[in-house]
Amino acid sequence: MDFIFIIGPSAVGKTTLAKELYKYYNGVYFEQNMVPEFTIPTDCEDEGVFEEQICCDNVLLQLKYFYEKWFRNIVALDFDDIRTRELPKIFKGYNFITLKLISSNPEQIKNQMIYRQNNEGGLYDIDNVNRANEKISNRKLLPNEVLIDVFGKSKEEVLKEAINTIDKFKPLIDYNYELDDENNYQSWVQSKNLK
Repeated sequence: MDFIFIIGPSAVGKTTLAKELYKYYNGVYFEQNMVPEFTIPTDCEDEGVFEEQICCDNVLLQLKYFYEKWFRNIVALDFDDIRTRELPKIFKGYNFITLKLISSNPEQIKNQMIYRQNNEGGLYDIDNVNRANEKISNRKLLPNEVLIDVFGKSKEEVLKEAINTIDKFKPLIDYNYELDDENNYQSWVQSKNLK
């Protein structure tokens, strides 16, 4: 596989899964927060959107750079969900899969959020995370996107399901796709009032 994208709400297990897939496939690991620190211009109208745009564009350039250097199984995560709708346009012609992680039981995410708040950092607004989980769960699948429900599964079970899905997946290379309505996606930037 050229690229393995992992998307979903906070506390659904994206980072845990991504790190294990990176090790399993001996690929490359990217999180959007790996971008160097930078100063936001003082005349910027919308600091949150500006910062997210710079980080996302930077990661996309790095992903393609590693691909051009013959790396494969490039695992990438932490895209704002609204960016997910752009992946089929940007990566059309590549062998890629997007694993859309959700939990059919919001309590599981709530419990993980409480644990994360005490131990791991991250976004803590449970209402926003539940809203994101619901919106991500309910929107239609994009080209080369597969849903994995993590409810009631251990991290080992989710990893096994992901590997099995990736190994059997036959990505579409050529497809018709127009950008879906952005209102079908949850933006953490907008939901956190960072705009």
